[in-house]
Amino acid sequence: MIEIRFHGRAGQGMVTAADLVSIAAGFEKKFSQAFPFFGSEKRGPPVTSYCRISSKPITIHEQVRQPHIVVV
Repeated sequence: MIEIRFHGRAGQGMVTAADLVSIAAGFEKKFSQAFPFFGSEKRGPPVTSYCRISSKPITIHEQVRQPHIVVV
């Protein structure tokens, strides 16, 4: 399983980037999941998005703690 964590600020497209990577993995016949984590601030909060890609079904549904790839 490959785990990816995306870091940015609101509006920089990190949630969209994680979603696109997940969709691209699906086109390659891989299992994938992508989900965001938002802060509670109103303006420009930090955003973290997570993506997992695997050749087997993914059974864990929690934050990525030790990613293989970090995108900033």
